[in-house]
Amino acid sequence: MLIFLQISILERLKEWDQWLFIQLNSVLTNSFFDVLMPFLRNGVNWAPLYLFLLVFVLLNFKAKGGWWVLLFIVTVSLTDMTGTYLFKHNFERLRPCGDPDFYYRVRLLVSQCSGGYSFTSNHAANHFGMATFIFITFYPFIKKWAWMAFAWAGLIAYAQIYVGVHYPADILAGSLIGLLIGTLTGKLFNNRYGFTIFDNQPTISP
Repeated sequence: MLIFLQISILERLKEWDQWLFIQLNSVLTNSFFDVLMPFLRNGVNWAPLYLFLLVFVLLNFKAKGGWWVLLFIVTVSLTDMTGTYLFKHNFERLRPCGDPDFYYRVRLLVSQCSGGYSFTSNHAANHFGMATFIFITFYPFIKKWAWMAFAWAGLIAYAQIYVGVHYPADILAGSLIGLLIGTLTGKLFNNRYGFTIFDNQPTISP
């Protein structure tokens, strides 16, 4: 009886997940987002921002900046490996655009359905990991502006649903992974080093 109840609950959650996906992917849409969301989810478009951030930290925080860059890379590596090896390879959930029983209901806005499994979203995990790490380490001197990191990560995560490659549950789980790992690495950095204000008055800023 308990097994049947569990199956019933999982099926109901799956139905809700698919219903919400359809609303976000096919119903609540507009022509502006049809252009914006594929752009946001393309990591190549964010490369200049990542480069600027890393150079800025290294120039202004010297040795501490080097440790910050290292832990930033560790954060992304951990979120990516956790999503791939702990979740994707064990749950093996098909992407909405790759599910033969569901793909006909998907409005795909990218050239092809991404490879690999759907649960969890590495885009969400990686970007929420980065956002959390940035928020925790930068908050002491940029204060409320640090919240913009979460707005950025949230838009990129939402874009995965909008373009048709992830379900909302994939995004939620990936975001939680990123929040957890980003919190751990961010607190580790703050406890060992920590930024309070520019350690050296910058002479050159990128």
